[in-house]
Amino acid sequence: MQSLYLTKLNGTTDRMRNKIRHLYRDFNRWSLFTMTIGLFVAIPVFTILIYLFHGVGEMWQHIVKYFLADYILNSIYLILGTGVLSFVFGISTAWIVARYDFPFKKWIEWMLLLPLAIPSYIVAYAYVGLFDHGGTLIRCMQSIGISINKIDMMNIYGLIWVLSCSLFPYVYVSTKAMFLSLPREIRDASYLLGASNTKYFLRIALPLAYPAIIGGLFLVFMEVLNDYGAAKYYGINTFTTGIFRSWTMLEDLQSAIYLSALLVVLVFFVNGVVYWMRGSKSYSFRANSNQQNIRNRTRLTGGKKVGFIAIVVAPVLFGFILPLIQLLYWGMLTFENMFTMKLITIALESIVLALITTFFIVLAALILIFFSKWNHLKGIKWFKNIGILGYVIPGAIIGIGIIRSSQAIINFFDRNLNLEIGYLFYGSAVILIYAYVFRFLAVAYNPLESNTLKIGKELAESSYLLGIRKFKTLVKIELPMLRNAMIGAGFLVMIDIMKELPLTLILKPYTLNTLAVKAYEYADDERVAEAALPALILIVIIVIMMIIVQSLNARSINTERNENA
Repeated sequence: MQSLYLTKLNGTTDRMRNKIRHLYRDFNRWSLFTMTIGLFVAIPVFTILIYLFHGVGEMWQHIVKYFLADYILNSIYLILGTGVLSFVFGISTAWIVARYDFPFKKWIEWMLLLPLAIPSYIVAYAYVGLFDHGGTLIRCMQSIGISINKIDMMNIYGLIWVLSCSLFPYVYVSTKAMFLSLPREIRDASYLLGASNTKYFLRIALPLAYPAIIGGLFLVFMEVLNDYGAAKYYGINTFTTGIFRSWTMLEDLQSAIYLSALLVVLVFFVNGVVYWMRGSKSYSFRANSNQQNIRNRTRLTGGKKVGFIAIVVAPVLFGFILPLIQLLYWGMLTFENMFTMKLITIALESIVLALITTFFIVLAALILIFFSKWNHLKGIKWFKNIGILGYVIPGAIIGIGIIRSSQAIINFFDRNLNLEIGYLFYGSAVILIYAYVFRFLAVAYNPLESNTLKIGKELAESSYLLGIRKFKTLVKIELPMLRNAMIGAGFLVMIDIMKELPLTLILKPYTLNTLAVKAYEYADDERVAEAALPALILIVIIVIMMIIVQSLNARSINTERNENA
C-alpha cells in the first residue's frame, strides 16, 4: 500500500516537473509583455474587486431601502423590452433585405445603419420635442384635425422605444450577413418538401441564424446597461444613473463601487444567458457567397411590395429621420446664437481626442495580437482576454474603478514621496484616454485579429527563415497588408469614442469638452433646443466615418471576390 502511494506521489512530482520545464521553455519576453499589458489595461475591474472588501459606504443602507429594487427591476425591464423590439426590427428588416428585391433597396439597406449614427440620449431628447405638449408632430397632427395634446415618452416604455429604435441595427447587421450566407440548396429542398416562405423562415432560416441574432442582442443588452443620458433625461432609475447619483449627489464613492459590482454581476449573468441560449447545438453549414444569394433574391410586386417597403422604412423613420428632422428644426431656431467659435473648438477637441485615443487603441490591439502570437504559452490567452474585457463593462463602472485606483496612486506618492501628482490624473486627458483604451480595445482588436488570421502564418514564417527579425517582418510585411483593416478599425473606434457619454462625464478634465457632453449639458439644463447644434455636428462627423468604413468594407469584399474569380 505504501509503495503504491509512493508511486503515485512520484508520478505527480514528475508531471509537475514537466509542467515547470515546459513553462520555463515556452515563457519568453512576449509572454511577459502580453501579461503586463493585459493586467495594466484591466486595472479598473481589479480595483472594484479589491475595494469590495473595504465595507459598504455610509449611504448603502439608504440606497438598498429606497433605490436598489428600482435599479434591478428597471434594468431588467429595459433589457427585456429593448431586446424584444430590437429582435423584431432587426430580424424583419434583415430578412426582407436579404431575401427580396425592391425599389431603392441599396439606399434603404445602407440607411438601416444610420440609427447608430445618433446616440440614444440624443434620440431621447428629440422624441420629447416631437411628442410633448406643443411638439412638432403633435402640432402637425392637430393641423389635420387629429385631437391630441401629447404622447407621453418620459417613462420606461418611451425609453424602451427610444433604445430599440437606436440599437436594432446591431441585430440587423449580424443577422443579414447570416441570411445572405444560407445555401440555396437548403431553401430549394424545403420548397420541394412543400414548405412555404413563412415556414422556411420560421423553421429553417431563423434557427440557423440564432448565433448571429444572439450576438447582436448581446451588443444591444450591453448598450442598454451602459446608457446614462437617455435614462437620466427620462427619469428612469437604472444601475448607471444610480452609480452617478451615489458618487455625485450622495458623495459616497464606496456605495457607487458596490453598485458597480452588482452591475458587473448583471453583465456576467446576461453573458451567461447568451451562452446558454447558444447551447451546444451545431449551426455549421457550407455558406454561399453573398453575391450568389443576391442573384437569387425574389422581386416584390403589388401590395406585398408596399407592405415590405413600409416594414424596412419604419425603423429608419423612427430611429433616424424623425429625430433628425426635430434636431434640424431646433438647429435652425438656435443657429445664430449657438454656432460660435467655442462650439467649433469643442468639435475640434472631440476629433483630436478621438484621433489620439484611436492611435493608442489600435497600437494596443496590434501589440496584444502579435505579442500573444509570438508567445508560446497557451495560458497567456487568458491575459489577452482580460485586456479586451472592457467592451462588455459599462462605462460608469470603468470610470468609478479608475477614480478609485488613481486616488490610491495619488495618495501613495503624496504620503511616501511627498509628490503631488493629482493634476497629472485629473487636470489632463491622460486618465480619460486610458479609460477609452480599456473600454474600446475590443472594437479594434476583433476586426484586426480576424484580418491577421486571413493573412495566415506563411509569409511571416518565410521571412523568419530568411533571417529577418519579428519586428522588421511586422513593419515591412504584415502591417502594410493590414492597412485597410487598421483604418476601418480606427474609424469604428472613433465612432464609439465620439458617442461615449458616461465615461467622459466621469473622467474628463474641466478644461476639455466634447460634443456629446455639451449636448447632454444643454439638455440637462432644460435647454434642449440648444443641444441640437452640437448633436447635429456629432451626427455629421459619425455619418462621414460610417461612409468611410462602408466603402473600405466594400473595397475589401471586391478585392476578395476578384482574387477568388
